Amino acid sequence: MRAVRVPEPGAPDQMTIGEVPTPVPGPEEVRVQVHATALNRADTFQRRGHYPPPEGASSILGLEMAGVVVETGDEVLDWHEGDRVFSLLAGGGYAEQTVVHKDLLMAVPPGLSLREAAALPEVFLTAYQALHWLGGLQRDHQVLIHAGASGVGTAAIQLVRKAGAYPYITASAPKHALCRDLGAEVTIDYTADDFAERMGTVTDGEGVDIILDFIGAPYFHQNVACLALDGRIVQLATLGGSTVEQVSLRDLMATRAQLLASTLRSRSLDYKIQLTQEVASDVLPGFGDGTLRPVIDSTYDWTDVAAAHRRMENNENAGKIVLKVQS
Repeated sequence: MRAVRVPEPGAPDQMTIGEVPTPVPGPEEVRVQVHATALNRADTFQRRGHYPPPEGASSILGLEMAGVVVETGDEVLDWHEGDRVFSLLAGGGYAEQTVVHKDLLMAVPPGLSLREAAALPEVFLTAYQALHWLGGLQRDHQVLIHAGASGVGTAAIQLVRKAGAYPYITASAPKHALCRDLGAEVTIDYTADDFAERMGTVTDGEGVDIILDFIGAPYFHQNVACLALDGRIVQLATLGGSTVEQVSLRDLMATRAQLLASTLRSRSLDYKIQLTQEVASDVLPGFGDGTLRPVIDSTYDWTDVAAAHRRMENNENAGKIVLKVQS
């Protein structure tokens, strides 16, 4: 089969499409003909040689996909040839075929195309885990979502709304309209405004209950200043840097703040299965009744994968960048 290969770590133009062995499913695995996959920041880091896949995972880029079942392992009973499926992956999405554990697959909701489904798993599972499992999201919570127009950000806005809570976001000004359309209560231009000051005004000095942060060190002190009593910062990435200077533990103790950090790719299979099943039950019906929707910035043929990576690394996208693998 063909797949995107990275012969040497480096710039987007290092990626090529070449022949690799077709994966063979184990007894509890399913082989899927990939119709579409989608970009994640982790793909750009792995391409540059900074984010190796977990042990045992495919070395091919791609953390999600949607496609059609073509083969099942001997112990697979719930999936059959021709089923439309999508899934989170630890790797292997940028390829014509991939193998997935049977319990990580989800059925594509009626009315969604495979390209739309490819834009869902990584961002909605990540956002759900961050908000519900780590953040303890409750009705009427006030939630600050940094990078609100990113894939995870756009998913998080919708999930906060679904829970009856209030999403506030930071993003560059041109992306605010999309975030408001998804349900953001307040949009803050991080290039021009002090988000901690704005949150103090918006919340009447009470602060926010949950912060989803991808930026890291440059936002840490402002994040702490934003928190309500017993508030939680959920750290999902450190795009701006990872070393924080002059941390005052007293500031954290004053609001009984909690700092939780998480990655999803390296989690155990059992963890991912449990998360997948909960999202399938609690979230997927929303795509059928229209209360939730995939947010796709752009679609590229997978032969243009370098251009797609450049768009993400230039921070030009609002929502997911999808790669079309099959017509």
